Amino acid sequence: MTPPTGTTGAQLGRRQWAFAFALVTSLFFTWGFAYGLLDVLNAHFQTVFGISKLQSTLLQLAYFGAYFVWAPFAGIFMRRVGYKKGIHIGLSLYSIGAIFFWPSAKYETYGGFVGSTFVIGCGLSTLEVAANSYISVLGTPQYAAARLNFSQGFQGVASFAGPLIASRWFFTGANATSLGTVQWVYLAVAGLGIALNILFFFCKLPEITEDALAQEIDEVGIKDGQGPFWQQYRCIFGFVAQTAYVGAQVTIASFAVNFLVDQGIGIDQSKASELFSLCQVTFTVGRFVGVLILNFIDPALLLAFYGFCCSLFCLLVSQLPGYNAVACLFCLFFFESICYPCIFTLGTKNLGVHTKRGSGLIVMGVGGGAWYPPAQGALADATSTRHSYLVPLSGYIAMTIYAAGLVVDQARKNGFSFRNRDELTANLRRATDNFTPTESLPGDVKGRSSSDKKVSSDELDKVA
Repeated sequence: MTPPTGTTGAQLGRRQWAFAFALVTSLFFTWGFAYGLLDVLNAHFQTVFGISKLQSTLLQLAYFGAYFVWAPFAGIFMRRVGYKKGIHIGLSLYSIGAIFFWPSAKYETYGGFVGSTFVIGCGLSTLEVAANSYISVLGTPQYAAARLNFSQGFQGVASFAGPLIASRWFFTGANATSLGTVQWVYLAVAGLGIALNILFFFCKLPEITEDALAQEIDEVGIKDGQGPFWQQYRCIFGFVAQTAYVGAQVTIASFAVNFLVDQGIGIDQSKASELFSLCQVTFTVGRFVGVLILNFIDPALLLAFYGFCCSLFCLLVSQLPGYNAVACLFCLFFFESICYPCIFTLGTKNLGVHTKRGSGLIVMGVGGGAWYPPAQGALADATSTRHSYLVPLSGYIAMTIYAAGLVVDQARKNGFSFRNRDELTANLRRATDNFTPTESLPGDVKGRSSSDKKVSSDELDKVA
């Protein structure tokens, strides 16, 4: 099967760009809502099924293990048939998994919930490969991190809506020890997935192909994506960093309700769920603040700073008691905000013909969320929830090392800069400056300057 023909994000008109951006951004709400509910179900199932903290992390193992298993196949599939068909298969798996929450709740089988969660994870990993990659290439690389942070901000909105719903209906009255409301919530989730699938079927989504992306960067002399995939070290180490970071982020959220209850300051499960929802609000605010900052500050440099702050506040959460630890937890959620989108865009930057495969690899890193919660759960059962927060510290440190390495690599190649630079235009100018009458510039490079400015100067106005 031949890949579908297409274009690049920089070649889209203003209206086409805005429509494609809004349509794909709607997908981020779907997995944000599912993820927000997952963390609260972790604590709810401990009560309903009488299982330990370690056993409850089977949900995280199924959800994020699906990313590790399925994301590479999703990247290969989309490379052959395009983004739109990938979105259809992702939404279908998402809806099927949510529907099977109904019989799992009716017959009160924890194994059924774990299996259904795995199917949902397969669907969402497919959507993440498609949506994250599509938003990243929907315009110039300079604003890729800002675009993805803006879109992922709507995932944050859904993430705090999930715990808010749970605090109202999962943990109050008779629902505190039953699964009655769980089946209705996930039936609504399935309906959302079906509605989005129908919407995408009738909407025309411009196809952005790897060949067009490769030509775009080749025309300005960028050679990063050349060579076999295993030599794309920025992407491969990005996978390692994403695995470590997502593992840390997931386990922080998975035990947030337990952590807040265990502080001994009068917080019950319902109140802890509300506070966790406010943590997600803080995370979401951080995402939108990050959109503005990334317009001016180099993404790798900002990621290194945020990674250091995450490491610091995670250490403080594990050591400080009471309200001080709760305050540090909120700070930690704020500094987590930009990390995933920045790792994704930095890891898939200028991959050319390897873009979709690289996207699948970076999304595969979300599988780190399957390994960290069991480790923290075991430590929490053996010591305390507060001290178990030393486990995610390792993930933040690994992410910080990756970001610092990128800063050093960029400084070695192009000189150090605080500002976010337009790499395509800079390389184009260098190629033009080095041009002599006896040489010919590759492709239509002479005509790129004005078309690049059309998108790059307007992108942030469109998403702000």
